[in-house]
Amino acid sequence: MTGLLIDAREEIWPLKEVFRISRGSRTEARVIVATISDGEHIGRGECVPIARYYQSTESVLAQIESIKREKNLDRHLLRKLLPASAARNALDCALWDLEAKISGQRVWELANIPIVPEVETSFTISLDAPAAMASAAKENRNAPILKLKLGGDELDFSRIEAVHAASPAARLFIDANESWPREHYQKFAPVLKQLGVELIEQPFPADADEVLETLDHPIPICADESCHTTADLSRLTNRYEVVNVKLDKTGGLTEALLLCENARERGFKLLIGCMVCTSLAIAPARLLASATDYVDLDGPLLLARDREHPLVYENGRIGIPPRQLWG
Repeated sequence: MTGLLIDAREEIWPLKEVFRISRGSRTEARVIVATISDGEHIGRGECVPIARYYQSTESVLAQIESIKREKNLDRHLLRKLLPASAARNALDCALWDLEAKISGQRVWELANIPIVPEVETSFTISLDAPAAMASAAKENRNAPILKLKLGGDELDFSRIEAVHAASPAARLFIDANESWPREHYQKFAPVLKQLGVELIEQPFPADADEVLETLDHPIPICADESCHTTADLSRLTNRYEVVNVKLDKTGGLTEALLLCENARERGFKLLIGCMVCTSLAIAPARLLASATDYVDLDGPLLLARDREHPLVYENGRIGIPPRQLWG
């Protein structure tokens, strides 16, 4: 597309309560919204700068600024200009949204993505003391799936026990965010299935996950920090059974579609995940969630408020993105 006008800005969205993982805590979501206009239509995309990957608001805005003068910008050129990153995600999704508005079609029609009216998502319980996590589980008793953030300390097993006791009917995923030592995994993994745990996400650091090739997997292991794009898949075989596809890691919906296709061909199951964000960032990921094994798209549920025309969440299920929101 020629003559496109590109802009980007930071937005700050307060959270309902403090959100903690093993690497730290936050009280607000800082997102970048990119807009791309052809003079008549405007496409939008949202991303979250990820400190774990050395990204900041300033670095993301600088990357977006660097391509403002590019002529004939489209999704394919964008992949050559920017690495897989939050910045590329916002621009890629804005281009998809713009194309949908120009054509009058929805993005899932343009991309030939199968769509279903609703998908079931997990809800994240922030890292805390066991009693506090149990209380959070009770407050969200209608959630069919709970995802527990763990910290790599001796309280982890007590946290899982407490949540299971508070919400015995819920399916459980656990996410260590790279915090577990090998001994932790060997001690707890064999008994977690008895507590209803169905998935263990990223137990070890991404640069030390080769240990998974030598350990038993009584519960499927999901790669998050270890998997960004299709290029990562070859080294994940024999380490993981599932890969977590996040658009802020893939650099947008375009690469995410390729990652899903290639992961399936290699025998991996798929989890579609997100950062703490608004419905605008969830909308393109929601399309992928129509044909995946696990869904973790609860970002807007952690906010004090969402943006206008949000996705509809009801009893752990997410509807189709409204046209006024995205795509």
